[in-house]
Amino acid sequence: MSLDLHPAGSGTLHYETVFGRRGVRVLPGEFHATAEDLVLVTVLGSCVAACIRDAERGVGGMNHFMLPDAGPATGPADSAPARYGSYAMEVLINQLVKLGARRNRLEAKVFGGANVIPGMNQVNIGHRNARFVLDFLATERIPVRAQDLADTCPRKVAYFPRTGEARVKRLNEALPASVACREQSYQASLARTPVAGAIELFD
Repeated sequence: MSLDLHPAGSGTLHYETVFGRRGVRVLPGEFHATAEDLVLVTVLGSCVAACIRDAERGVGGMNHFMLPDAGPATGPADSAPARYGSYAMEVLINQLVKLGARRNRLEAKVFGGANVIPGMNQVNIGHRNARFVLDFLATERIPVRAQDLADTCPRKVAYFPRTGEARVKRLNEALPASVACREQSYQASLARTPVAGAIELFD
């Protein structure tokens, strides 16, 4: 499943050899929610992934998003960047609710927000992404069970929604350039994409 904000990627099932099970690679602008025993995998630089689950119901999912490069690090809730980030979070939460999750049982683990894009030291979009996701979850009263945010190192994240287990691998020095290049392309596409309207959250 992909966010309307970014059409790339299909979120199709494949076999994750490392983990010996079926999995889904979640690309920038995408999310995946499931009640199956899958592994959700993504690679993060400045982007952030929120991994959210209802442990009692056994459903969970992951998104992968970046705030558009506009506005201050902390702006009004109705600013364009905040609306974009809220949309990315709400789409995942709504899908989990459709799978039987209850909002009052949701818990999260969050990753990413590294400063890997050249020339972005002043804006530090990774920091803005990390701050946004923590603020959003606090506002929605979704507890954060674990986090690995900020720094300058890209990460590969594997999340197991059925158990809530998350594994993080810091990537070596040969990979940040390719991660930054992909995220710069993604960031450029955001500038051409209208901000999504509000999505009502299910109770």
